[in-house]
Amino acid sequence: MVAETHGQVRQAHRWLMVEFAALYIGAPLVIALVLPPGQLFTALALLTVAGMALLWRTGGFEWRALVRGWRRMPWLELAGISAATLAAGWIILSLMRPEALWFLPRNRPDFLIVLFLLYPLLSALPQELVFRPLFFHRYGAILPNGQGAIALNAGIFAFAHLMYWSWIVAAMTFIGGWIFARAYLRHGFPAAFVLHAVAGNLLFAIGMGVYFYTGNVTRPF
Repeated sequence: MVAETHGQVRQAHRWLMVEFAALYIGAPLVIALVLPPGQLFTALALLTVAGMALLWRTGGFEWRALVRGWRRMPWLELAGISAATLAAGWIILSLMRPEALWFLPRNRPDFLIVLFLLYPLLSALPQELVFRPLFFHRYGAILPNGQGAIALNAGIFAFAHLMYWSWIVAAMTFIGGWIFARAYLRHGFPAAFVLHAVAGNLLFAIGMGVYFYTGNVTRPF
């Protein structure tokens, strides 16, 4: 009986590994290699729906945790990531794309306001749902321990942005993914969501949309 149970556990873990690879490696590859850039948000919406269905099927997840934890907001971390985001964006754009610095505030402040309202809900929120609660809850049994799980999460999060074909995007999303994952595990989902939303909005405000806007994507083949 024990041997049979161990065999079932191993089989379940193998299936989780296959599912994990399909969701977090296969899907980003298809999006980066095949999908037209204009359909990114459609793909993200489908992945979010599929991810939430998988999270529900897993069981044992406290859905109320998605809206609990606002009192644990890490305000110092939020201030730090805001300052770091603006500094990194300013340095990168000053060296590589100076014409893009503060492009939206200077030329399209109306659009920037719309972006500030929509980005958190249409981009940051679905990404956080798929890459934090789903990642750590459903696939926790096959993840490495401790910092290894956070590092893997950051790497997977960066890989999910392969469609931008930019080492700058890869580096920034790896660092961001590490910070968001750490915030999720320490402070809860609201903290990860707010950190992601604020960092994303600041990136677009300073002009980093030249790297993170799907309309600017050019595949290297």
